[in-house]
Amino acid sequence: MGSGVDFELSFMDKIIEVNRKMRVVNCSEGIKIVDRDPHVWLSPKNAEIMVKNIYNALAQIDPENEGYYRKNMESYLKELNNLDEEIREILRNVTNRRFMIYHPAWRYFAREYNLTQIPVEKEGKEPTARGLMALIDQARRLKMKVVFVSPQFDQKKAEIIAESIHGRIVFLDPLAKDYVRNLKRVALELARSLS
Repeated sequence: MGSGVDFELSFMDKIIEVNRKMRVVNCSEGIKIVDRDPHVWLSPKNAEIMVKNIYNALAQIDPENEGYYRKNMESYLKELNNLDEEIREILRNVTNRRFMIYHPAWRYFAREYNLTQIPVEKEGKEPTARGLMALIDQARRLKMKVVFVSPQFDQKKAEIIAESIHGRIVFLDPLAKDYVRNLKRVALELARSLS
């Protein structure tokens, strides 16, 4: 990814050491990293940049098949552009633009679509008892009825908030296999909860 994902920070030097001839491509080149948040792929506009970076690298190391890579890139860029338009349409009439989420992976998505994520977890740390009460008060004040959670993380604190506001938990997966379908579902879930 090149955006500061923990896995890369931990293992990249070791991976390169094993194979010094291996080409390493920063897929996030050209994307502005915000507050060291590595979740750049969750914005379709960022994904377009990443697809172009991948295409350029493949075309350089395998110029004989450049046409094949270009065709696939162009096809996927159209799909990403359509996805972006669909998400904008889904979220167009949403008036309340704030949502609460346990793991704050959705900053780039939120920024792209004029939303604000309110994180339960901050800098990888769960909230203190006082912090939890402040989040519950904030959720009540904003009349929130949903707390979003990534399936990869513990949801106990999010459940406490959801119970306290007589709301529910909804899962948003930043790592779902089907990228396009997943981001459309995320937009639909957000639109339902923010209306």
